[in-house]
Amino acid sequence: MADVTVSPPSHRENGPADRGADGSAPEAVRRATAGRFAAVADLIAAGSMEFPLPGSGRTGRRFAALRAVAEEDLSLARLVEGHVDAVAILAELGGPAPAPGQRWAVWAAEPPDAGLTAVRTAEGWLLSGVKQYCSGAHSCTHALVTARAADGRRLFAVRTDTGCEPVSGTWQAIGMAGSDTPDVTFSEVPAAAVGGVESYVRRPGFQHGGIGVAACWYGGALAVAGALRRAAERHADPHTDAHLGAVDAQLQAAGTVLRQAAVEIDGDPLDTRGGARTRGMRVRAFVESVCADVLARVGRATGAGPLCHDPRHARAAADLAVYLRQHHGERDLAALGALLARPEAER
Repeated sequence: MADVTVSPPSHRENGPADRGADGSAPEAVRRATAGRFAAVADLIAAGSMEFPLPGSGRTGRRFAALRAVAEEDLSLARLVEGHVDAVAILAELGGPAPAPGQRWAVWAAEPPDAGLTAVRTAEGWLLSGVKQYCSGAHSCTHALVTARAADGRRLFAVRTDTGCEPVSGTWQAIGMAGSDTPDVTFSEVPAAAVGGVESYVRRPGFQHGGIGVAACWYGGALAVAGALRRAAERHADPHTDAHLGAVDAQLQAAGTVLRQAAVEIDGDPLDTRGGARTRGMRVRAFVESVCADVLARVGRATGAGPLCHDPRHARAAADLAVYLRQHHGERDLAALGALLARPEAER
């Protein structure tokens, strides 16, 4: 496997020449990230960058590859993670493998106030409505999307160049700006069903994929922690050293948890023992708590300096703060607690 390291983002993005057509630096960041994503997708298709399927016996390698991309650029990692997750979903549910030149996303967020409706016609399925949080909306060629059909929630594969329109102004984030995650309007978009009703969430890989996201968070925390290590190397200070020691211990623990999760997934890829949901929720909760504490400790130890004068650190910190909110805090912890109290809900 080729080295998964990617070039760090340009630090000139706030200059006038790097602004988008609307004058916004975030637009320039989006375009730069999209170009890097296309390059990585080409490397994956050529076999030069490898993300083994979860449960393949090399899940640890998959998580390590996601971590490495995230340590360089979290917005890029969000797009890459979506692409390789789509590859895994298609393999698990019997869909076609992505072809070279294609860039896939998984758009499965379902907030209560928006969503897609799927209607079966004589010509096939058509999707209409608004889908929120569509990462890679301008750069992905294909997407797996969830939609409500008459018989329940289903997963569909779509081309994004036919009836899909990103909604201007719906992604105002500074953190994760490059992930390009606006709402997308679907207007009778032709779609192919992938799997059956609710098969997207009921498959074992749903939980395995959630841990892959946690591996990205972990990579982002490693990047943020770099500012603290550099500060400690420059100036001997007991308080900085104490924060660095605490951060190192937590990151080591998070890395160990991810590696152990990979071993367990490879030992039971089809979840015959029924522990995937509990494992996924535990790992995500722990890694999220570590990453949140790393953000806090690095900020307390280093002050405003790196956030104001180190563009790469400032972006990593802002990106991580946003990306972590894919974990729903106490709501997810309550779900884990309910599962532990009533384990029959595991399956």
